Amino acid sequence: MDADENPPTDPEAAVDALADHLTATAERPIPPATNRWLGEAEAVARDAATDGLAEGTRRKRVQQVADLLAEADPTGDAVADDHIAAAEACCAVILGE
Repeated sequence: MDADENPPTDPEAAVDALADHLTATAERPIPPATNRWLGEAEAVARDAATDGLAEGTRRKRVQQVADLLAEADPTGDAVADDHIAAAEACCAVILGE
């Protein structure tokens, strides 16, 4: 997944894209402290992308991802930062912000 793609406008597609963008950060050279925040955000995003999850639960998970991303320090890697920005945009689509 390219980090510079526009986020999907459909919330269901945005949930999948959110998880994909965070998975992509795992392949980047990121400081360990920041990587812990991103790893937790990725796990919660994968849970949010699970089929059959209640909509309220999905929104709660996505809000948790947004909160985790807000706590993460800068990565020092432009590609990872682009994926994080794209993930934040996906959160906004899903949460209707």
